[in-house]
Amino acid sequence: MTQTAGWFATLAADPDADDDALVDAVRDGRADEPDSWPERAVDEGVVDDEDAYYDRLHRTTMAATRAAVTERERADDSQLIHAIRAMDDCQRTANELAERVAEWGGTLDPDAGTGIEYARDLATTEPEPGTTAVVSLAEQVVALEEEADGLRAYIEQTMPTVAPNLAALAGPVLGARLVSLAGGLESLAKKPSGTVQVLGAEDALFAHLRGHAPSPKHGIIYTHDGVRGTPMENRGSAARALAGKLSIAARVDHYSGEYRPDLEAELTERLETIRARTGDEYDGGNDNSGAVENANGGETDE
Repeated sequence: MTQTAGWFATLAADPDADDDALVDAVRDGRADEPDSWPERAVDEGVVDDEDAYYDRLHRTTMAATRAAVTERERADDSQLIHAIRAMDDCQRTANELAERVAEWGGTLDPDAGTGIEYARDLATTEPEPGTTAVVSLAEQVVALEEEADGLRAYIEQTMPTVAPNLAALAGPVLGARLVSLAGGLESLAKKPSGTVQVLGAEDALFAHLRGHAPSPKHGIIYTHDGVRGTPMENRGSAARALAGKLSIAARVDHYSGEYRPDLEAELTERLETIRARTGDEYDGGNDNSGAVENANGGETDE
């Protein structure tokens, strides 16, 4: 927007201009310096007075805000956030209901099993007198588990197209969790690596700030084999190295979207260096370090 054309210039040129054109001017236009926009709008005959100017400006800015919110909600990373949260909801609910099915089934059959597998087995049996309700509940457990699997497949398919570097370094599901915890890819890209390192360990971090617990080494990135498979004495270094590369990956994904395989190679080399400090061989993710994880993924030393 130039100094000689306010946001209302479209309306001045075409009195029948629709609100979409004005919304575009508000969202995309700019001025080099402030000006008496209401007075100019009146002078150019766009509106009758300043009150009319502000009424039109209010309607236009509200429409621009609604358009921006709609675009943001429909963005690919927002869809991933909804998908990962829905997947977790399905899995959590399925596990809780599976416990109920096992407890209920145990009152009818002394050989009843436990967990999702028992619910799956029960759902395939022909209901006997008195078991119709529990069999129906088992079927719902299976349906929720299958819905979670479908959402996981969607995440694994979509994440590499939305954030290819983050998906390569963290894996599609963990990458989507980080995007969700940060509130979006742009927000994740703007966070320092120290914040990325403890995403998901907010309870442990706040407890530390209150003086009730040691500082967490990491949050949800603990589930990454590069951290979980590193001996406990070096796990903090592994978490810092991973968080640093994930921060870079998120920035590259957000600002350019270009896939950079060198990031994955650099991370692998760095983790190998960290694991070599004590000569321990990488165990592929088995955690024998005696670590204690809190409910939000943070870890403290025993």
